[in-house]
Amino acid sequence: MINVTKSYLPDIEKYKAYIDEIYSSSWLTNNGPMVQKLELRLKEYLGVKNIILVSNGTIALDVAYKVLELKGEIITTPFSFVATTSSAVLAGLKPIFADIDENSLNINPQNIEKMINQNTSAILPVHVFANACEVEEIEKIAKKYNLKVIYDAAHAFDVEYKSESILKYGDISTLSFHATKLFHTIEGGAIITNDDELAQKIRYFINFGIKSATEIPYIGTNAKMNEFEAAMGLCILDDIKEIKNKRKVIIELYKKELDGIVKFQEQNINATQNYSYMPVIFKSKEELLSVQKALNTQDIYPRRYFYPSLDTLEYLKSSQICEISQNISQKILCLPVFVGLKEEMVLKICRTIREFSR
Repeated sequence: MINVTKSYLPDIEKYKAYIDEIYSSSWLTNNGPMVQKLELRLKEYLGVKNIILVSNGTIALDVAYKVLELKGEIITTPFSFVATTSSAVLAGLKPIFADIDENSLNINPQNIEKMINQNTSAILPVHVFANACEVEEIEKIAKKYNLKVIYDAAHAFDVEYKSESILKYGDISTLSFHATKLFHTIEGGAIITNDDELAQKIRYFINFGIKSATEIPYIGTNAKMNEFEAAMGLCILDDIKEIKNKRKVIIELYKKELDGIVKFQEQNINATQNYSYMPVIFKSKEELLSVQKALNTQDIYPRRYFYPSLDTLEYLKSSQICEISQNISQKILCLPVFVGLKEEMVLKICRTIREFSR
C-alpha cells in the first residue's frame, strides 16, 4: 500500500540513546532537557528570535488566539486543513473567509481588505503547502487597520522569504510537528514570535499560567511538549537536509513527468520550497475522481487536500461563497511523497495520471 505520506523514522539506535538519557533523569515533561535542547537547536536552525514548543499544531493556534486576546471576527482562508477554522470557532471567534488566488492557492490579499469591519480583530493566513503568502501586502493591510496577524505555518518548516525565515512575519506564526510533516516530533508544534514579552506570556500560558512554585498570576492551559517527542525531533533535525533533498528529487520527477498534463501550484518567486507536498490540479472533478479510482485499484492512495472548501462547512452556517476555493478544492489531489518512495512507483503513478486524465 502506498499512502500519500509515510512518517520518517530516524536511526533507532540514536533515538534509544536519547531515551536512555530520559530514563536516567526521570524527567519526562515540564520543560525538560530534551525540550530545551530542541528549542535552542530549532531557534538557530530556523533563524528565529523566540520559539516555544507545544503539544500539537492546533493548540499552537489556540494559544495564539488567547495570548493576543482576540475577539469578534478573524479573516482567514477557506482553503486549508479544517483545524485552521475549527480552532478559531472553538476559541469563540467568527471566521470570515477571503477567497484564494487560483494560482498560489493562498489567501488573496486583494480580498482581505473588503472583509474588514469594526468586529475584525485579526488576519489568519495559511502558507498553503508551504507556499509563502504575500506577507508584505498582508502586513500593510494589518498596519492600516491595526489588526493582529497569525500565520498558520503548519506546512512551512524551513521556508525562507527574501533570505529570512517566513516565520518572522506576523505577530505569531505556528508550526505543526505532526508525524506526517516534513519535520516531526510524533505529535507536537511550535509558536514563533519576534516579541520577547509575548514569548514569555506564551510560556506562562502553556503551563497553566504558572510563574513560579508559589505564583499563578495568569490564566493558562497545558500545552507542553514531552521529552520523548522532543527526542524524536532532535533525531530528525539531524537528518532534515537529507530528508528535503530526497523529497526534492521525487517532486522534480513528478513535475517533469506531469508537465502539461495537470496544473501545478504557482510558487512565490521570493521564497524557497521545502518539498512538503505534491499537489496537482485536474481539469475537472470528474477527471480527478477517475484518476483517484484508478490509483486506488493499484493500492495507491493520494489525498484530496483540501476538500471540502471550509466556507461550505455545515456547522458554520456561512452565507459566504468563495468560488475559487470551492472550484480548486473539487479538482486538487496530493500525490504520494515520502523518503523511500521508489522512482518506479512515481513513474507508475504518473503513467496512470496520464492515462486517466485524457
